[in-house]
Order: sequence, then C-alpha cells, then structure tokens
Amino acid sequence: MESKVLRVEGGAPLKGEVRIYPAKNAALPILAASLLTEEPVTLLEVPRLRDVEVMLELLAHLGTRYEWEGRALHLHTPELKRLEAPYELVGQMRASFIVWGALLARAGEGRVSWPGGCAFGARPVDQHVKALRALGAEVVEEGHTFYARRKGPLGGRVVFDLPTVGGTEQALLALALEGEGTLVQAAVEPEVEDLGRFLTLLGVEIRGLGSPILHVKGAKRLGGGTYRIIPDRIEAGTYLLAAAATRGEVTLTEVRPDHLDALLDKLAQSGHRIATGKDWVRLTATPTPEPLHVEAREYPGFPTDLQPIVTAYLATVPGQSTVMDRVYPDRFTHVGELARMGAELYLRDRLLMVNGKKLHGAQVKALDIRAGGGLLVAALSAEGTTEMEGVYFLERGYEDLEGKLRALGARVYLEAQAPSLAAD
Repeated sequence: MESKVLRVEGGAPLKGEVRIYPAKNAALPILAASLLTEEPVTLLEVPRLRDVEVMLELLAHLGTRYEWEGRALHLHTPELKRLEAPYELVGQMRASFIVWGALLARAGEGRVSWPGGCAFGARPVDQHVKALRALGAEVVEEGHTFYARRKGPLGGRVVFDLPTVGGTEQALLALALEGEGTLVQAAVEPEVEDLGRFLTLLGVEIRGLGSPILHVKGAKRLGGGTYRIIPDRIEAGTYLLAAAATRGEVTLTEVRPDHLDALLDKLAQSGHRIATGKDWVRLTATPTPEPLHVEAREYPGFPTDLQPIVTAYLATVPGQSTVMDRVYPDRFTHVGELARMGAELYLRDRLLMVNGKKLHGAQVKALDIRAGGGLLVAALSAEGTTEMEGVYFLERGYEDLEGKLRALGARVYLEAQAPSLAAD
C-alpha cells in the first residue's frame, strides 16, 4: 500500500496572490443541518476535502441524495432512511457528531457513536448531552453510543458551562423543528453564526446571532434554498503565517478580514505590514520580526486552530516568545516534531516557551490537521529539505495545498511512497 509524503525544499519567500476557499468548519455543520428539511438545498463553493467527503458518506447513509456541480453541492433528504450514525463514519471526524441534533429534531430520536477526529487532549461531549437534556430530551449513554429521543417539541434554557462550538451547534439543530429555547454562553465563532444564518434561510427564527445569548424558535416545517458558506479563516491564517515565516509578501482574496482580527493584530505587533480591503488581506513581511506572547482563546480571541501554526512561525523569530492555549491546554502534538527541525521549545505547566532561530529540514510527521499546518509553515521557512508524513491530515483541512503553494513560489512536491519492508 502506498502512502503520501510531502517534500518541501525550504527557504523560498512566498510571494503572490492566493484565493481562500470556503470554511470547512462552517460547511460541516451546515451539511448536517441539511438533514432538517425535506426540501432541496444548494450550497455554493463547498470545499472539496476529505472531511466533507466523510460527512457526505454519513448523510447518504441517513438518506440524503447529493450531487456536485462544479464547486456547488446539491443536497436533498426527502426522508430519513436510518436514525443511527455508525462508528465507522462518526469515528473519522468529530464534527459528524452533531447530526445527532438534526436526527432528534426531524425524527424525534437519534443514535450516534462516540466521535473521532484529531487527538490532541480531552475533547468531551458533556456539553452536548447537557444541552439536549436541558431542552427536554431523554439521553442515554450505552457504552460508546449516545441515544436521544423526545416526546414532544424541545424547549427550555441551556446555560453552557463554557463556550462550546459543537455544543452550541448541536442545540441549534435540535431546536430547529418546533423547538423553542434560549442558549446562554453560546459560542460566538463565525462558523456558529454561519450555521445560524443558514438555519434562518430554512425558516428558523434566531435572535442574537453573533452574541453569547441566542433565542431560537423552530418552525413546524423547514424549506430549502441556496447558501454561500463563509471563507475559511484558518486556511487564511495558515497562508499569512507561512508568508510571515518565509519573510514574503502574499495577498489573500475572497476572505473576511474581520474574522482575522486577533491574528492580524499579532502579525502587526510582530512588525509585519498589513493592509486590508472588503474581501482581501495583504501581508508584507519584515525581515526582522519581533517575538510575541500568544494566548489561544474562544472567538474573538486568537484561534486555537492557529496555535500550532503560530508556534511554528514563532520558532523562526529571534528572541523568546510564549504560547498558551486556553481552549485545548494540551494541544501541543507539534512540539516534538518541530524540535526535529531544530526548533527550541520548552513546555512547562502548559506554557510553551519558544526561542526562535533558523530551522533546518528534517523528516517529520503530522499527528493532526493543524499540527500538520504548523510543520508545513516551519518546513517552508527552513534551510534544506523536509519530508512530512501524515499528509492525510493536511488533506482533511486544506484543499489544493500543493497547487496553491507552488503558485506562491514554494518548492513543494506531493509524492507517493511505498512503506519500507522489514528485512527477513
């Protein structure tokens, strides 16, 4: 069996223009929400990623018919054929867990397996369970399977213990048909707001979108429609940090600068020149960037998904930087791999100290999507050649990565490599 390796010949500044694709983390819950209506739905500019393919496999299993037309995706679920999301699909990707709320809303019951996806510390689903119970659902955990049912319309008040993207999305889906409730300390990430706007298109009434208190009133029956998904702020951030690490100059198009405030502020603090327009961002790197202190927090704070990637950037910046992650305090699977490239990183009591220096190429392995993004940024800036395994993770989060990077002048090559056989 062949596996893929990404070979990066580092040291070339990224220069040019790159278009940002729609957000994976917005597309996945919106795909799940398409289960709520028996009417056709069209999503424009959907990212062609492995995670999207997995979600579509799950939707097809549940009864959805779908068809691609270029980058547009047509979905139609006239009836639900199954009410269980099996482990072989849910286990591949955490975001698929939120079909539970959609099944509960439309069919009155649903069963899902424990979610999988990237492993970088505890990522519990207790807030999902708390929300559904607070809304009146009966929830039973059977081993690694969760079952929920409702006897009538859901309703009530959910007070989350902390802002949770998945938990907020789960509750929104559960309330979408006939439910009525208030969500307190709801997540305010752009992807949650995008899901809310899509549900509004279908006929759900939601007040407070973009704020931590949401009032939701579901409809007896939802319609269909056409919707355009927001640009991917994490993909955008990855290219900005890659340009900064390689001391290049890159313009991003079809992007939302307001979704990037925390990152753009840090890049400006580091000394890079930032210019923005309605739907574009340009970074002109300084040759002598300054170190930073970065704390990943819930939106509108610095995104946890960019924490491994900004760590890789800071590993190239002379001086001492520090990194903390308040969302996932143990999200540091990239640290050991960056050290292979010469990065000086010291993790103590969940505070990462980074002594920036020139990196060198090495053999590394991505252990999750954003750790892979961080290793890529480091490899692009490093002297010599880096060979990265775990390309599967990059393909889950970044579409046409090789093509986009080459257009910016990077020397990257995606190669098939047969695993070596042990000697007799």
